[in-house]
Amino acid sequence: MRKWHRWLSIFFGIVLIFVTITGVLHYAAVWWPAPEPSAEALAAMEPPAGFVCPEGWRCMPPRGEASNVLQENLGLIHHLHAGSEGGIWGEIIVMLSGLALLFFCISGLWMYVQMWRNRRDRGLKGGLFWK
Repeated sequence: MRKWHRWLSIFFGIVLIFVTITGVLHYAAVWWPAPEPSAEALAAMEPPAGFVCPEGWRCMPPRGEASNVLQENLGLIHHLHAGSEGGIWGEIIVMLSGLALLFFCISGLWMYVQMWRNRRDRGLKGGLFWK
C-alpha cells in the first residue's frame, strides 16, 4: 500500500496542486472587492423602456467592466480548473486526480491504523501521535 501511495502521489500531487491553485484564483477573483459602478454604468445596465423579458428566458443586465486581471480571465481559470483546456484527456486527468485524493485519504488512514496497531502490539508508547 505504501508503494502505491508513494508513487501515485508524485504524479497526482502535481495535478492536485494545479487544481488547488486555480481554485484559489477562482475565489480570489469572485471575492475581490469590486468598486461601485458609476452612474453612467448603472444607467447602461437598465433595460430599454417597455422591455419585457420573454417567458422562459432569463434576462440579465450586461456585465460591468472587470475590476482586475483575475476577473477578466475568470472563464479561463474555470477551464483550467476543470481540465477543459486539455480536452477530454485534461478532464480525465483532473477526474482521476480527484479519485487519487480519495485513495490517498483512505490509504493514508489505513497505513496509520496499521502502524498504530503495530506499536500497540509491541507495547510501545500509546496515544494517537508518537515520534
